[in-house]
Amino acid sequence: MEKVWLITGTSTGFGRELAIYTLSKGYRVAVTARKTEDIQDIVKEYPQTSLALRLDVTKKEDIKEAVQQVLERFGRIDVLVNNAGIGYFGALEESEESAVRQMFEINFWGLTNMIKETLPVMRVQKSGHIINISSIGGLVGFPALSYYHATKFAVDGLSESLQKEVGPLGIKVIIVAPSGFRTDWAGRSAEQSQTEIEDYAQTAGANKSSIRGYSGNQPGDPKRAAVAIVKAVESENPPLRLLLGAAAIKNARLKLDQLRKDYDTWEETTVGADFPKE
Repeated sequence: MEKVWLITGTSTGFGRELAIYTLSKGYRVAVTARKTEDIQDIVKEYPQTSLALRLDVTKKEDIKEAVQQVLERFGRIDVLVNNAGIGYFGALEESEESAVRQMFEINFWGLTNMIKETLPVMRVQKSGHIINISSIGGLVGFPALSYYHATKFAVDGLSESLQKEVGPLGIKVIIVAPSGFRTDWAGRSAEQSQTEIEDYAQTAGANKSSIRGYSGNQPGDPKRAAVAIVKAVESENPPLRLLLGAAAIKNARLKLDQLRKDYDTWEETTVGADFPKE
């Protein structure tokens, strides 16, 4: 339990439950949020093993300062959890570019900059875990979420490549891919397009209404998710992708089936695109 965790976005949802659980297990934890008053209740019971930090992942100066403060307090960083993120609802044609770019700044570039600032520490240690909270939406796409999926597909691709770069250095990467959980993702944390096009009412519009409607009643339990994430970190051979929730495994398998069908059906055309073998 000497490991040091640095968790982003701990005011609500996965980040909050993960911070509470890791502290309860005796880990040393840097608990971060844009407003430190939102996390005081988490850290007050653990004055020796917790550190509350103000952190906006879209600000590089915040990231540098946070990492430095963790090193000054605890001397190392063993587990980085990139949890900070937001959602956005709207068909591609309906979506506002400014809101989409802000989502990319948080979901992708904020995550990337956290990794870049932390990796030098882990490389010196020759050990560490990078936990990127993605989504089943990083594997499977649904209407009304095209740009959100773009951020999470980007996180998946980056993480898969990163694992091949840092694995030989003793650093492990885990992509966490939840389905519907009772976090604030579909509530306050998610913005939506102000434009609605009638032609998308039965696709993007219907899915947006469905997601908003079951916010707070999703089957996924954030507390159990926190336990699952820690179990993966503590395991000798953690998975590259940790799916969370029955809907996540169901949709991932449906995606696998569709991929196999397309690949097998079009195999002759695919192979035929090469120069003929001599």
